[in-house]
Amino acid sequence: MQAAQYQLPSHRYAKCVEVSKRIRWDIDLDVIRGRTLDTHQTFLPDGLSQVYRLPFLNEAERRFYSQVQGRTYANMFKLVERFIGAKMLELGRDHALGDQIALEAVVRLTDEELKHQELFRRIELLAGADMPAGYVFLPDADEVAGFVLCKSTWAILALTCHIEIFSQVHYRQSIEADDTLSPLFKDVFMYHWKEESQHAIIDELEWMREDAKLDEPARDAAVNDLIALVVGVDGVVQTQAKQDAAYFCEHVDRAWQHAEIADVQAAMLDAYRWQYIVSGVEEPRFAALLASVIDEAQHQRIGAALAPIMKRALDRQTLPLI
Repeated sequence: MQAAQYQLPSHRYAKCVEVSKRIRWDIDLDVIRGRTLDTHQTFLPDGLSQVYRLPFLNEAERRFYSQVQGRTYANMFKLVERFIGAKMLELGRDHALGDQIALEAVVRLTDEELKHQELFRRIELLAGADMPAGYVFLPDADEVAGFVLCKSTWAILALTCHIEIFSQVHYRQSIEADDTLSPLFKDVFMYHWKEESQHAIIDELEWMREDAKLDEPARDAAVNDLIALVVGVDGVVQTQAKQDAAYFCEHVDRAWQHAEIADVQAAMLDAYRWQYIVSGVEEPRFAALLASVIDEAQHQRIGAALAPIMKRALDRQTLPLI
């Protein structure tokens, strides 16, 4: 593949701006509305938490398992939106003296990502008020952002597009249809989905714009960066899954068997790998975008790097998202 001429699709940025204006929401007036997280209800749906892999849990334990994972789910989005906002703020400079519609779209995305970080900070406070003490979200947002932002723009945009596409899939195929969830938790991700729908489009546009600048050696190096980022994501989810499994087991009032604890640890890790890596990689929209900008050798290299993660997560998943 050679560096190509790229025609900026201004009309697609304009549509994102139009939708952003139309669906704009406020954290207090529209989302939280004075409510709290109801710990008598599920947070994360079974299709995402994969709690069905732990048949020895009773109803209350299954609910608490969903709440632990749901709390981390919100914190993970808060984490990634730190580096997404920072990168998009940087990319806005490319449009500053050019297409002002594209500039507005990117600036709006950055503003909305800052709002999402605040939303998830508020949700963490609400979760902490009613859930047992001892929960810790281990990754440091600035440290993770520093690691990510050292990589090539192409790789960062590929990872960002992956994240914001799987957030759409999770909401539409799992969260939206589940009427058993905490109403506040469900609304958080409904409003998040509304704005992330536009963000995923802008991610795609910016990724393709960046790809058009690259020659083959630069793209090949960017593929290596993308692999390093995915390995980094897996490191984050391994660490947090271990932490969350320990927190869950500590606060469940039962005489644990060693095999049950091991099952909880394995199920938590596999669910997190599926949520934050596999579900995006397997999504046809993302897979098609990635395939359009890499060659077969690069595809095989990415596949080899992902194979250990994906094999375990897919082998262990026995039910669909819904």
